[in-house]
Amino acid sequence: MSRIKTINRRDFNHLLRTSFAFPLIAGSLHFPVNEYGTSENELKNHKIDHWEIKELNYHWPRPVGKNGRRDVHGQFHKFTAIQLFTDQGASGWGLTSAGASSSAEQLKGKLVSEVFSETTGILDRSLRDFDFALHDLAGKILDKPVYEMLGSQGAEWTPIYSGMIYLDELEPPENPAGVDGILENCLWDYEYGFRQLKVKIGRSGKWYPHDQGLAKDIEVVRTIFNAMGDSIEILVDANDVYSLSDTIAFMEGIGDIPIFWIEEPFHENREESVKLKKWLLQNNRSTTLYVDGEANPDHELCMELGKEKILDAYLADIHSFGFTAWRKLMPKLIKDGIQASPHAWGNLLKTYYIAHLARGLGNIVTIEGVVCYSDEVNFGNYQISDGKITPSFAPGFGMEIL
Repeated sequence: MSRIKTINRRDFNHLLRTSFAFPLIAGSLHFPVNEYGTSENELKNHKIDHWEIKELNYHWPRPVGKNGRRDVHGQFHKFTAIQLFTDQGASGWGLTSAGASSSAEQLKGKLVSEVFSETTGILDRSLRDFDFALHDLAGKILDKPVYEMLGSQGAEWTPIYSGMIYLDELEPPENPAGVDGILENCLWDYEYGFRQLKVKIGRSGKWYPHDQGLAKDIEVVRTIFNAMGDSIEILVDANDVYSLSDTIAFMEGIGDIPIFWIEEPFHENREESVKLKKWLLQNNRSTTLYVDGEANPDHELCMELGKEKILDAYLADIHSFGFTAWRKLMPKLIKDGIQASPHAWGNLLKTYYIAHLARGLGNIVTIEGVVCYSDEVNFGNYQISDGKITPSFAPGFGMEIL
């Protein structure tokens, strides 16, 4: 492994000599033994009997600050989950929306096979609130991890990046940490097992005067690279704050520092996207991926840009776009040579759902990692080691509500 260059007040060389990547295992590794069956026909033997909507608490390992658009993200949060129960005693659960309770009545008394197919996912868009829960339920009924239902076409391990490096120099407001605070977070993420770090840029949009913010973006990336060198890969994300000229000025400002990808420099549009890709190719940046499609994406335009080799990867959110929708889209992306990396920011469930999509279908260039802890969820036997993740091999998504 490459040695990290030393920086003031921190000895990353010592880290590389003494640290190790470790499995990401939250809670017990015990999961119930399947008692139902292994044929898809078994889905016809289970009728959805009732459900429970739950608000579950979780927290990130540290407070998360601003990005280019939004103020401080905090640390302690809740997500809404739905747990489905069948008349045969099976249950499955997953992330859902706040409005799921009103739409759940359509499930009452339905056979699982009437609302879900192992080969395609949910059978109607009206079931989107139950997409994750039905995948989890079917996996538990069939005694299969979700990735196996998808065909196990991807690699066992997929690269994963930390998505938690924000404008942390500004917090806390009464005693800002400065760039050293950002480096502390990079170190924590490295010790955790990440070897890719996504660094938020776009300070020029809201929190700094324009030129000062752009200069600080450049300083932060330079400082991280000077500290950690080629032991990590740097990704950057401007949250659509930059203009095309800002993007080019940033890339010129960081010199020859390798950048794995640049995400959402500006909202995708044909004219500027074409110009940016041309600039990257003409300025020794052919290996830097241009990725977009997270925030209010123009889906059809992104597909066109991807097919034309302008956009390298598509980022639609795993929850709002939908797990079944991603299953349907992935073969087209593969055919057109467009890589994928569904957006996962928010909580660890989304990271883990994408790990199954990657193992099941492949074509995911890297996964957004969002570290979470909860006293109300057993996150299962997923593992992160040396910058890659492998999903749980337990039935369904391999996670349990405690």
